[in-house]
Amino acid sequence: MASLDHSTVQPEVAPLDLEVPLDTVCYIIALARDYDGKSDCTDPSASGMDEDDMALGILEDRPSDPVEEELISIISDLSLDAQMDLVALMWLGRDGTSIDDWPELRAMAEDHQNGSTAGYLCGTPMLCDHLAAGLDLIGLNCGTFDARYG
Repeated sequence: MASLDHSTVQPEVAPLDLEVPLDTVCYIIALARDYDGKSDCTDPSASGMDEDDMALGILEDRPSDPVEEELISIISDLSLDAQMDLVALMWLGRDGTSIDDWPELRAMAEDHQNGSTAGYLCGTPMLCDHLAAGLDLIGLNCGTFDARYG
């Protein structure tokens, strides 16, 4: 009788029970993708709602940016536990660590909490990529969300 080589069998990752709903994370990823994709403002005196050129206001990073405002609003409206899960998820994806590091990352997020989580996350380059990578590492993805809202 042949024995199984268990070294090649990958254990299935059980998704974490996040305080922030998956659809919310996916929506934040979509907004962050739009926000990260903006170019520098060509007119420093322009506002985000400059009626002379609304198209540039959408494509450029300007003051009073509606995408940034929505992103900050959504993150700020989350419970503190959900915000800490979001930070830990971003760190998990950014650092490419193991799911085994989740408790430590979550505890660090709580320790570093200072009331400006939304600003911190919005100021993180490649936020959308880090959150998506974090979801992937815990066995979740935005496939269904992308199909509905993509």
